[in-house]
Amino acid sequence: MRLWLKKKSEVSLREQLVTQIILGIVSDDLKAGQRLPSTRELARRYRIHANTVSSAYRELARRSWVDFRKGSGVYVRTRGRELDRTDSELDVIISKLFRTARDAGYTLAEVHLGIQRWLSVQPPDHFLLIEGDPELQAILVAEIEAASQTKVSGISSDSCSDPGCLTGALPLALYGRAERVRQLLPPDLELIVLRSRSVVESLRGQKHPASDVLVTVVSRWPDFLRWARAMLVAAGLDEDSLSFVDAKVPGWKRALKATSLVITDRLTASQLPEKSNVRIFQILSDVSLEQLANFARQLGMATKRDSS
Repeated sequence: MRLWLKKKSEVSLREQLVTQIILGIVSDDLKAGQRLPSTRELARRYRIHANTVSSAYRELARRSWVDFRKGSGVYVRTRGRELDRTDSELDVIISKLFRTARDAGYTLAEVHLGIQRWLSVQPPDHFLLIEGDPELQAILVAEIEAASQTKVSGISSDSCSDPGCLTGALPLALYGRAERVRQLLPPDLELIVLRSRSVVESLRGQKHPASDVLVTVVSRWPDFLRWARAMLVAAGLDEDSLSFVDAKVPGWKRALKATSLVITDRLTASQLPEKSNVRIFQILSDVSLEQLANFARQLGMATKRDSS
């Protein structure tokens, strides 16, 4: 296996390894079932740290390009029926591209650089939410996808150092996180700052439940439960009529059987029984969600894939 690695580059050695091995697989230079060099062998051959190679192999395994076989090594994964139709079509397109380029006499390094140049001038094709709280991140992704009908990914701020995560992305961050996130991003990369809903905005147009109605607030995000308690009590609801359920606890849906009204977040709402009387309180402001929807239309971003 021949690799071209540039040690003084904005692209990390780990990402260079991952990218070139994937390109080798899709172009059929690396065959299904082929054993890759050991971590120590590859590190010694290219004079790089073994941890870098190990990290690249783990990332390839996470993305289902290679398999670790105990006591034997790392092997190119046999990609067959486990691929969905979309991935299979994409692999065919990429494979044709590399065969054509190689037949024309271009090296894999030249093809790699060409693709990097091409990607650098493309408009973003998805939103990337940078948020360290995994529960909040999942809720915000659900809200943004519903409002923009656009693909949305989420990462923690620690992952911003990986250039591959930023490819084709329009980064987003909550107002309170924006200053820190900006420091982690390349200076020429735009960051969209998101505003949260105010209490007034959340309560506008909401009907006050009757005094004898049992209201259950349910979410996987602890701060949603705390925020909802403070807001609903301030709005005049009797604390005795409120119940709070952590959706991370097994069997949490059983707690909803006696309730008349469920207040929840966008993500948890999709997991509730169909006949539930649900009121969704969103985290992001209407202005921020409308802004993202406009961005998606203006940039012609790819619509969100059907998860079914």
